[in-house]
Amino acid sequence: MKIYTLFMNNHLGFKKSDNITESKDIKKSSPIENFHEIINQYILKEKETSNIKYRKELLKMVNEYIIKTDDGSYTINSPDFDGKVESMHNSNGAITESFEKFVKPFKHSYIQNNLIENGSDLESFHNFHNFSYEKDIAILDICSGLGYNSSAIIEEFLKNKGDNGVLSIDMVEISIETLAMGLLIPSPIKSHNFIKKAIESKLIDEDFAKLEIENSKIPENVDINIFCEDARKTVKNLKDNTYDAIFLDPYSPAMAPELCTVEFFEELKRIIKDNGIIATYTLAAGVRFAFVEAGFYIGEGPVFGRKSGGTIASLDINNISKNIPINDERTIALSDAGIPFRDPNLDFDSEKILENRSKERSLARHNYKISSAVQTPIFFGEDVSDEKLKRRILRNFNKVNIPDLKSKEAFYIIETQQYHDKKPTINFNSKDRIIEMNKRLLKVVNNEFYK
Repeated sequence: MKIYTLFMNNHLGFKKSDNITESKDIKKSSPIENFHEIINQYILKEKETSNIKYRKELLKMVNEYIIKTDDGSYTINSPDFDGKVESMHNSNGAITESFEKFVKPFKHSYIQNNLIENGSDLESFHNFHNFSYEKDIAILDICSGLGYNSSAIIEEFLKNKGDNGVLSIDMVEISIETLAMGLLIPSPIKSHNFIKKAIESKLIDEDFAKLEIENSKIPENVDINIFCEDARKTVKNLKDNTYDAIFLDPYSPAMAPELCTVEFFEELKRIIKDNGIIATYTLAAGVRFAFVEAGFYIGEGPVFGRKSGGTIASLDINNISKNIPINDERTIALSDAGIPFRDPNLDFDSEKILENRSKERSLARHNYKISSAVQTPIFFGEDVSDEKLKRRILRNFNKVNIPDLKSKEAFYIIETQQYHDKKPTINFNSKDRIIEMNKRLLKVVNNEFYK
């Protein structure tokens, strides 16, 4: 067993206090931000006194800040970002979400890649009941949070482990307090205790905590490596062609756009294996176009807790089993909603990235992109009975040289989507359709349709 530790952020201004519960340093902000301050102060008292009581008091206090989800596992809310607060996980089940949205796509990829390597087909696998992981596996867990995604893949690996192979996990989490929350929160599955042990070792190694309380022993065939820093810094220092899967699990693009940019995805392209996958919960058009611009094939991920699935991205089309929905392809390719997030030097703050994208959307709208208002792109070739809605749609169409919903220009732009019902292949896939529709729209806009 190996636990590697790397750079950790500054400890966010600890201040000594003999009476922690009445400390003036605790901010009057959101409850979770208050708890972050409490964690800092209790852990500081643990360091000063080497007294286990402070950790035990924290363990009792955590119940005031966690939220129980439908499968019995717990989540927490985000800190307040400009009045926006999000839950870390789906209310239908925090740990179930990890298995469904991250572990399941990785397992499909692992099976698919090994079948291709061995010259078999998927039907052969379904008839083979003694499945096991026989090769070394490397996972990058970005925004690892409470450690659920990493613990879920450990659970899956140990349940189906072969005689050979090591599971290596690199966890990246910018917030030291969130890591500490992962140590304090009740474990939803056995493997989460291994994550707790790794977190505790990290906190001690970086002089954040002092006492070794966790008793779990991490299996010899599981390596856990924890980074506590901005994920952009982490990925720039990782080796090429390393990971079988990347779990990308930040807050929404509106709250963490720096991890949804074209340039960040280009770094992920460098470090992922050619047959690896990226799994993320988001289905945002700007994020999906960023994957396409960075060179990835994209598909819809498993559905859990909502009507649509997240996103699977890969350099290998064989890892894409489900097309992006047809209307989503149009929105991504043709509307200003598909304008991606950008961070040229991987150093802009969230506000700057959002501001720049907003400006780019304004410049694109009615010029070389269709307005996303009233979901305009989904009405290509459709009959719209609501006259008021139809007038709005037509105004948006006319501004980019499309005369009508059923005009030759309209059908020319979406012609490539006639193959949408085909299984994703190198010739028929969402990535190429999005690129082609975007090209055709530009031809129409520039009056080159008839040339």
